[in-house]
Amino acid sequence: MMKKVGTHLVVDAWQAPRDYLNDPERIRRALLEAIDFGEATLIDLCVHQFSPHGVTATATLAESHIAIHTWPEYGYFAADLFFCGSGKPKQAMQVLQRILQAGEVEMREIDRSFPERALRPTLQKVWESEIVGA
Repeated sequence: MMKKVGTHLVVDAWQAPRDYLNDPERIRRALLEAIDFGEATLIDLCVHQFSPHGVTATATLAESHIAIHTWPEYGYFAADLFFCGSGKPKQAMQVLQRILQAGEVEMREIDRSFPERALRPTLQKVWESEIVGA
């Protein structure tokens, strides 16, 4: 069996207005609203404007992260939303699509997980050190 630890959305979006994708303040506001609607907790936000165009922004979350990279000259952005716990990454992505007005979106959802058997050695060590006193 696999132990699921989170949901990772990998997104390609296009047909967005160039000026929206080249506006670092709009990107910042979109991320903040996405975090709110995704029921996540912001730890840090970094937004960078490239020259002559393009924006990259990353939000470090208690639940993991959201990253967005824009290519205004193509009306395209790539986003990556990884949420652990009870956050709602699909709702967060809907906000990004709405605010950045992407006409088309392709989203892949990946369950992030590992085999539960991977826990056994760790649990054995904890048991030995805390219970047995080894």
